[in-house]
Amino acid sequence: MGVDYYNVLKVNRNANEDDLKKSYRRMAMKWHPDKNPTSKKEAEAKFKQISEAYDVLSDPQRRQIYDQYGEEGLKSTDLPTAAETAAQQQRSYSSSHSEFRYYPRDAEDIFAEFFGESGDAFGGGSSGRTRGDGADGVGRRFRSAEAGSQANRKTPPTNKKTPPPANRKAPAIESKLACTLEELYKGAKKKMRISRVVPDDFGKPKTVQEILKIDIKPGWKRGTKITFPEKGNQEPGVTPADLIFVVDEKPHSVFKRDGNDLIVEKKVSLIDALTGLTVSVTTLDGRNLTIPVLDIVKPGQEIVIPNEGMPTKDPLKRGDLRVSFEILFPSRLTSEQKNDLKRVLGGS
Repeated sequence: MGVDYYNVLKVNRNANEDDLKKSYRRMAMKWHPDKNPTSKKEAEAKFKQISEAYDVLSDPQRRQIYDQYGEEGLKSTDLPTAAETAAQQQRSYSSSHSEFRYYPRDAEDIFAEFFGESGDAFGGGSSGRTRGDGADGVGRRFRSAEAGSQANRKTPPTNKKTPPPANRKAPAIESKLACTLEELYKGAKKKMRISRVVPDDFGKPKTVQEILKIDIKPGWKRGTKITFPEKGNQEPGVTPADLIFVVDEKPHSVFKRDGNDLIVEKKVSLIDALTGLTVSVTTLDGRNLTIPVLDIVKPGQEIVIPNEGMPTKDPLKRGDLRVSFEILFPSRLTSEQKNDLKRVLGGS
């Protein structure tokens, strides 16, 4: 006989449709893995068995075959052909027992169908559904699923066939895209090699490699996202995840970035700070800037060179180049130097 589905659902063998629904609703909510974080493996196994029992007993044809032949008669042990594999993915069943083969469905699919769209928002499985963090997230998902079940009970029956649920989409996969400040200043083209799993012509998984081309636009900032839709692994019943590359800036030896501005730090001696100096800066696109500083430079002072920073969305405008000064004071002075400074600077 194998697994006793009636015992799994805690119903008798004469249970009607309402009995099955009530029992499944109660037990699925109790044993859903999200509600049992401390005993997740046990809950997943129990939840899967409960869902399989409901899937079999709620279908008249599957239930009739199960009642007559048991689990072994329901699930053929013969290896499926390519055509049968396709039939498995389409969840199709033949009309006679001699050709019948039952393929257990994903427990989360059954849960989502039972509770409606809110069940899909609540659910999550190892194939990549999104789960909320913390006790509050779990509570919100369960309230959403329960609300969906209440709505389903109030909906009057119709003769229309319920359309099959849309495939769940796996959560997006993010990866850092490290860029130099020069690449973000001038723009660049990058190629990223990815490996992904897709089904072959017979439905078996195979690994393929692909080259993705990314055009770095001048002025892009840290956190800019480049999305390649549905370039993740492809699994039956799950829409592949989007691949998202997130721009990250590599540290630069000369410049620091502040929004659209570029900052360069210059160390100057005390004598240069008092008497004037000329600052030379090589820009990110290779130009040499010569900046005369004629006024006295105070500690922490900045001078601003407009339109020499990072590109912006407006091609005619750029950020500013800010030169920040650090004044190097002498570690010691002789008595003669001190007297000279007092005389020059007006000291007594």
